[in-house]
Amino acid sequence: MKVLIDIKDNKADFVMELLNNLPFVKAKRISPQKALLIGEIKKAVENLNLVKKGKLKTRPAKQLVNEL
Repeated sequence: MKVLIDIKDNKADFVMELLNNLPFVKAKRISPQKALLIGEIKKAVENLNLVKKGKLKTRPAKQLVNEL
C-alpha cells in the first residue's frame, strides 16, 4: 500500500528516520510540486467517478473552449 502524508518541515527528518528504521517500510521524499500534482490527479479521478455515478454534472467541451 502507498500512503502520501503531509509533515511539518521541522518534523520531517524525525519522521523519515523513524519510517526508514522500520524494516517493512520504504519511504522516500517527493518534491512539493510532485505532491501537488498527485493531489490534483487524485481530485480529478474522484470527480470522474462522481460523474460516472451521476452525482456531478459535466459541460460540453465546446462550452469550455468558448470560455477560454
